[in-house]
Amino acid sequence: MGTLSLSNYEDVSIETPWGELSGRWYGNRSERPILAIHGWMDNLGSFDRLIPLLPDYLGVLCIDLAGHGCSSSLPPGVHYSADDWILTIARVMKAYKWQKVSLMGHSLGGILSFIFTALGPHRVDLLITLDVLVSPLESAESIKTMANFMERHLVEEERAALAGLREPSTYSLSQLRHILSKGSSNSVPPELTHHLMYRTVAKSKLYPDKFYFTRDGRTKFYSLLPMNPGLAAELARCIKDTPYLVIKGSKSSFIGPASDEAISILKSQNPHFEIYELPGAHHVHLTCPDLCAKHIVPFLRRHRPPKVEGWSLADGDAALSAREHREAQESFFARSQYRQHKL
Repeated sequence: MGTLSLSNYEDVSIETPWGELSGRWYGNRSERPILAIHGWMDNLGSFDRLIPLLPDYLGVLCIDLAGHGCSSSLPPGVHYSADDWILTIARVMKAYKWQKVSLMGHSLGGILSFIFTALGPHRVDLLITLDVLVSPLESAESIKTMANFMERHLVEEERAALAGLREPSTYSLSQLRHILSKGSSNSVPPELTHHLMYRTVAKSKLYPDKFYFTRDGRTKFYSLLPMNPGLAAELARCIKDTPYLVIKGSKSSFIGPASDEAISILKSQNPHFEIYELPGAHHVHLTCPDLCAKHIVPFLRRHRPPKVEGWSLADGDAALSAREHREAQESFFARSQYRQHKL
């Protein structure tokens, strides 16, 4: 078995009441893929360096959230909120008639995936969140931020109304790299910003060698689901046995003391919960994809193992229950990995 290729993909479009969700389906399209959801102000390009390290027996469907990348913006006058973005998962499932979903999300995408799993754990067969667990807890500072966002949203709305009359602010490529890197609090170094740029900038029609951002500026001032310690704990308690992998960047504060109770609950009640801290900042999957893959690949093989053609351990194999059969497969792959390690 090999790994996925960035050149082997199909561009997909999922209709919505306001336009479309844009995505790329990498690799195997004969069975249900991993659904990958990017972070705030990013796009599906943030998974570019991780995709080629994942096993090719499973496809990965990366999508752009509304207002990001190549997906449609919400209609004028509508405010972006995490509540609506959570529905993205359900919309994709409905479009492809999936009864279950395998989720991988970074930052905002991880928060959406965590909440969706807690609300319907029977619909999620595995969950991977990259440098996030619960959304930020309410505080006096968050109230100030909400008030500020409300005012700035109205300003952005006025600016968007003029977008059809004049071109947005334009920048050189080096300026764009600096803006994107600074906007990520430098967790995306300038030399890697091109993975985000190709789906979020367009060439100026007025100025040679200048570009402008195409993402919806209103996404900068979205509403996140209000979170408090009690709610975060209850959401964690809902994820009793769904296989769940969390990867934290050592230089990031996104998984901090506010997540401690949820982590403690998951460790105590979910036998399939795993958490690892790796060197890196918030975009650890973009800057250190190889380290992330060392944990993601075994996790996928354990909880969505490849189909084994002509599988048979003994003459009585057909009589094994589904659970016994899965355990036998997992044992087989564990032995195979052990042998490869010794070699």
